[in-house]
Amino acid sequence: MPEISQTAPDFTLPATGGEEVTLSALRGQPVVLFFYPRDDTPGCTKESIAFSESREDFEAAGAKVFGVSKDSLASHEKFAAKRDLTIPLLSDENGTVCEDYGVWKEKNMYGKKYMGIERTTYLIAADGTVAQVWNKVKVPGHAEAVLDAVRAL
Repeated sequence: MPEISQTAPDFTLPATGGEEVTLSALRGQPVVLFFYPRDDTPGCTKESIAFSESREDFEAAGAKVFGVSKDSLASHEKFAAKRDLTIPLLSDENGTVCEDYGVWKEKNMYGKKYMGIERTTYLIAADGTVAQVWNKVKVPGHAEAVLDAVRAL
C-alpha cells in the first residue's frame, strides 16, 4: 500500500468509453482513484453517482477522477449507462492494481470470510506522489471531502 509522499504505482487499464488510462501519462494534474467493490451495488452506485455529479467541480480544480474495480469492462459500460455515470471506470480484472494499492483485503460478512476490495480513495498529486488516502470510506459526503482536498493541493 503506497503511503503519503510515496510515488503512486503506475498502471495502464482499460476504461469505459474505449480508452486506456496510464497513470504516469496524467502527471501534471491531480488524479483521484476511488476503488470500489462491485458495479451496481447500493454503496458503489451512490459513490459513483456522487463523483459523477461533482465531475465538473473536479475538472475546474484541474483533477481527473476514475473509479476502479475488478469488474469487467463490459460490466462497467453497462453500469455507467444504467446510472448515467460521467466518471470513467477502470477495469482491473486481474487485480494487479488493487493489490499494488493495498485495497484487496480479507473481508468478513455474517461470519463468512472472503477476499474483496475495501472501499478506498487515493488522491495523487500532480507530481505523481500520494497526497492523501481515505480508507474504509463511508459514502455520504465523501466526494465533497475529496474535492476539498483537491482544492487544497
